[in-house]
Amino acid sequence: MTPPLTALIAEDEPVLADALRRQLHKLWPELQLLEVAGDGIQAREAALAQQPDILFLDIHMPGANGLEVAELVIDEWPIDQPLPLIVYITAFDEYAVAAFERAAVDYVLKPIRPERLAITCLRLQTQLAARQGPADDDALISKTLSLRAQPMAQQEPLRVLQAAVGASVYVIPVEDILYFEAADKYVRIITISKEAGRPEMLIRTPLRELMPRLDQGLFWQIHRSHVVNVRAIERVSRQQQRLRVHLRGRHETLDVSRMYAHLFKAM
Repeated sequence: MTPPLTALIAEDEPVLADALRRQLHKLWPELQLLEVAGDGIQAREAALAQQPDILFLDIHMPGANGLEVAELVIDEWPIDQPLPLIVYITAFDEYAVAAFERAAVDYVLKPIRPERLAITCLRLQTQLAARQGPADDDALISKTLSLRAQPMAQQEPLRVLQAAVGASVYVIPVEDILYFEAADKYVRIITISKEAGRPEMLIRTPLRELMPRLDQGLFWQIHRSHVVNVRAIERVSRQQQRLRVHLRGRHETLDVSRMYAHLFKAM
């Protein structure tokens, strides 16, 4: 007997969570709804522990937002299990591009209208039915990424970055940057330069704001914490079912999140 399909709702507003549960019960009675997660930390833990088929993620939550939860869950999901289908729910439409970049099946605005949620349920049912054939989660992510929302008007890519260190401001040509690394409230800039005693280069602009301003053909996000200069990549190896990027002339390697593994397919 086929086990029932399950869904996890992550929503920090109990009234909104209850309204979504009631609408889903009416539209999709066979769908088994798990206990609601009230913040991003609970959502991640519950998703990994219970492995639901579907995640309904509010984007604005305490602990970790829905976009961060999706990356964490996909990155830590068992390699032998099909990935959950993800629906983002938010009151703000400016997150649409980021949502589809994070493997969203759909993106629903609050307040949720029953007729709009019905479309979402149909999309989920269609994708779940398609999984009856041979599963290929990497292909699923790649296909989902190709359905992202239309990008906003492109700005001229950054040519230099400025990093303040004490009383000095360092001007860094973008082509000299090997990779960016998120570090607490800062982003660390690792450059080609190996000058002894050169101070650590930090900027306050978060990666999610920096990425749209970089040359997308030159810089790839490979992890929630790393954006790498493609020209600096020597090779990619697989270690214990995880991909790692090796940089030319550097001893360190960088993890590739499962979310971005589709970038490294042999031609």
